[in-house]
Amino acid sequence: MDDKPSGQVLFVFINSFACHSLSLMLPLSLLLFTFLPSALAVPNPAQDAGSIHIPIVRRASTRVANLPHMVDAVRAKYGYKSSTKKKRSVASAALTDEQNDSSYSAVVSVGTPAQNFNLILDTGSSDLWVATTQCDACGSGIPLFNPSKSSSYKNGSSTVDITYGSGDVAGYTSQDTVTFTGFSMTQVLLSVSQTSSNLLSNGLSGIMGLGWESISALQTTPFWQTLYSQNKLSSPVFSFYLERYVNDAQVVDAAPGGTFTLGGTNTSLYSGTIEFINMPSGSTPSYWLQQVKSITVLGNTISVSSSESLAAIDTGTTLIGGPSDIVAQIWSSVPNSAALTGQYAGLYAFPCSSSVTVSISFGGTNWAISTADMNLGTVSGSGSKAMCAGGIFDIGTSVGNSNGLPSWIVGDTFLKNVYSVFQANPAAVGFAQLASGLSSTTNSSSGTIPFSSGTGVPLPSSSSSSSSSPFGTGTSGVAPSASLAMSFMLAMVVLAGWCISL
Repeated sequence: MDDKPSGQVLFVFINSFACHSLSLMLPLSLLLFTFLPSALAVPNPAQDAGSIHIPIVRRASTRVANLPHMVDAVRAKYGYKSSTKKKRSVASAALTDEQNDSSYSAVVSVGTPAQNFNLILDTGSSDLWVATTQCDACGSGIPLFNPSKSSSYKNGSSTVDITYGSGDVAGYTSQDTVTFTGFSMTQVLLSVSQTSSNLLSNGLSGIMGLGWESISALQTTPFWQTLYSQNKLSSPVFSFYLERYVNDAQVVDAAPGGTFTLGGTNTSLYSGTIEFINMPSGSTPSYWLQQVKSITVLGNTISVSSSESLAAIDTGTTLIGGPSDIVAQIWSSVPNSAALTGQYAGLYAFPCSSSVTVSISFGGTNWAISTADMNLGTVSGSGSKAMCAGGIFDIGTSVGNSNGLPSWIVGDTFLKNVYSVFQANPAAVGFAQLASGLSSTTNSSSGTIPFSSGTGVPLPSSSSSSSSSPFGTGTSGVAPSASLAMSFMLAMVVLAGWCISL
């Protein structure tokens, strides 16, 4: 790999991507069901001294209609029922917000000569995969990797099947040159040749995992971790600033979404110090783990026991998922909140006219979550009777902390409110206050995205309700928040992991 002179900073634009809550299985690889515009795949950079700026675009969404898909995918993802070379300088990537704050992707190059693709950046998974020209089920709007046009491509004989909440992908393990934020290396990846119908949407071609090697389904070292182990990074960290469009009354296509920084932090994006908390004692680096100590809702503090505190910090998940009993307590603190049913089971709604203030502590600062991020949009009613979906949902029953699986999945609903830093040594996650002007919504418009039934939004297979209302069939049309549906089941079969034949 050619090393750049010390002091050079490379800016590469990343794209915030919708509904990433969809997931892969054991390795925490995410399931996604909407993707970036193909126009982003080949950047046309504007350049100044020591930096490269790649333009960004917008894209539309039916956010509320996709909430059931998001929730089910997160449950499936986490297994819930219900060198001597000169170091590189910091490499930064400007983000694009896709579909009103759901997740984030970046342009990654694969092959020789390079073929450029938009891939989700996911701290909840550790593998790289890309759809190929052998994928007959991939739609015409999906940019496909052509292995035959890469002189550095090496195909393996091992096959991998990945099961998602909304479908499957399958392909072959392979090797090729991968370039991201100016770094280039030979990387093991999955060349996807089969997908379920409609699994991929236009514009995006796969996933780049930013978790640890121990959860790699391909049993390979993730891109970032290779750079760290080879001493290629100025600092053993990468960091995110995520922008906000969730409370834009207009459905947002793709918009400026923040910054991803590899090998350091961007001091212009946060104020004060970064509060690092080491990963829990005795845990092996796998997911980026923290412990939720308490949640404060409308001034009411809810303590979280150690048996339910383990949390994965996951940029690839849109919402915040938590244990059933704690989530029930959270929403019982919100007047007139309601547990949703049917395809929305596990989610809660509250009067849209209310402002739900929430903060979360991992053992230090109480980090506030914007009321805009707690309001995902209208699910029922209108005017003074409108009910909006909340940003914290009941993830269901896990296999338990004793197995190292988290009880909480802390996604972008929280992460948009802080500058987040993922540190390799010592293994830790850090948060800092956003710089002045960055904590408010990016767009001056206000309001929530109205519910749209949309098309092609798959329903959880566990749903037995024939009612189109998310509030069950009570006389008032709203179930009390205390009566969370305990019969909620997984929408898909939870696999122990990817099926790998190596």
